[in-house]
Parts: sequence; structure tokens; C-alpha cells
Amino acid sequence: MTTVSIVTAVYNGSSTLAQTIESVLSQTYPHLEHIIVDGASRDNTVDIIRGYEGKIARWVSEPDRGIYDAMNKGLRLATGDIIGILNADDFYESAHVISKVVALFERERVEVLYGDLLYVDADHPEKIVRYWEAKSYRENAFRRGWMPPHPTFFVKRGVYQRHGLFDERFRCSADYEMMLRLIHKHRLQPAYLPEVLVRMRTGGVSNQSLKSRLVANREDYLAWASNGLKPAFYTMWLKPLRKLYQYLVRPRRQ
Repeated sequence: MTTVSIVTAVYNGSSTLAQTIESVLSQTYPHLEHIIVDGASRDNTVDIIRGYEGKIARWVSEPDRGIYDAMNKGLRLATGDIIGILNADDFYESAHVISKVVALFERERVEVLYGDLLYVDADHPEKIVRYWEAKSYRENAFRRGWMPPHPTFFVKRGVYQRHGLFDERFRCSADYEMMLRLIHKHRLQPAYLPEVLVRMRTGGVSNQSLKSRLVANREDYLAWASNGLKPAFYTMWLKPLRKLYQYLVRPRRQ
């Protein structure tokens, strides 16, 4: 039976972590482990984690070098055949997400899978801010500014073993670099699950300010260079422009 690991990185996430944990515990898929990596939080995050001991497979609380270091720690602890990352501001759209993910992995026989994402208001997660409809992957889509939403990105554990973990030299674009490396460079054909898998509260590492966006754009370019790749002259312009459309559309079923 296929097993799934969900990795959650958290730092001072006491206001949202319980909802993240509950969304994992609510999943109908039975062969699931949840791993939480806390960066030595100063609030009551650890108390919340301890309240779920016996339901969480493994957890650790210690200083780290940032979110991607924490994610890498979780990836090293994971034992599942498939690994997903659901950080402390995120939660699954329904109790059936993991069951659908596993079914598509098994049907399509792929090593990488993604779906759609909703950005929601931090204080009112029922309020949609942006709808990221990822759509099916097409060859060279990354050159056209495309990328899948990382919170919906599921990967076979063997892929990380072959192609490496997150590159911690990046402050806010290591997720982009990882997906570029796996899909564009190593040509792993991903499967697309055409529905919302995750709700993500606004305010992520690369979505906070103009300065952060400029840093992210530079890191996006370096992501290509670090893999011996060269983007098109328009790639770095199209990538942020794609976000504008996400503010205008909503899921069709709503």
C-alpha cells in the first residue's frame, strides 16, 4: 500500500498550526504520517504540537537556518512513498485530497503531481484572495513564466533521493528552483489534479512586499543559472504577470 508523508515547517505559528494539523488528521487516506519541524518557536507552538502527540508521526523543535532548512529536515525524516509539504499557514481543501492524490499517482504512474491553490485572507480563510489554476504542464512552460503552486506539489521520495533536496542558498525561491530542476531540467512529466487541493493564507515568504518580490525575481533568475539553464528574455516578466489574472478569476464550482 502506498504511504504518504506530509511535512510541516513552522516558526511561531501558534495561531494557525492547529488548523493545519487538523486538516491532515481529517484526511480519509489511512496510510499517512505527519512530520512537523519547528524552528525553536518563541510562542506556544510547541505546546500545540505536544497536544497532538500520538497523532503526529514525528516532530522536532530546534533552531534552523530558515524555512528551506526546516523543509529539508522534514524530507530527511519522511518515510512515505509520496511526500507533500503543508506549512503552518496552509490547510487542505477537503478530507479527500490525499486519497485523490494517491489515486492519480497510481493511475498515471508518475513521480510528480500538483493541483490548484487558493490564497485566502489570513484572518478569514473562507475569503478568497487569489485563485491559482495551475493547468496541465506543457513542454517549456517554465520559459513562459509558468510554475505549479508548491503547496500542492507532491513528489515520490525516490525523486528527492536522486535529484537532491531544497537548495538552501535561496532565501525565498528554493521551491521554484526545486520544481524547475525536477520538471524542466530532469524532464519528470507531472500529473495535474484539476481541483483546489490547498488553501494558503496570504503573506508567504515570497509574497510579502515589493522588496521581497525583487529579491524573488533575482533568485528566480539564479535558479535557472544554478541548473545550467537560461530563461527566455521574457520569462522573468511573465512569471509575476501571471499572478494578476489570479486575482480576477474564481473556482468554477463556487
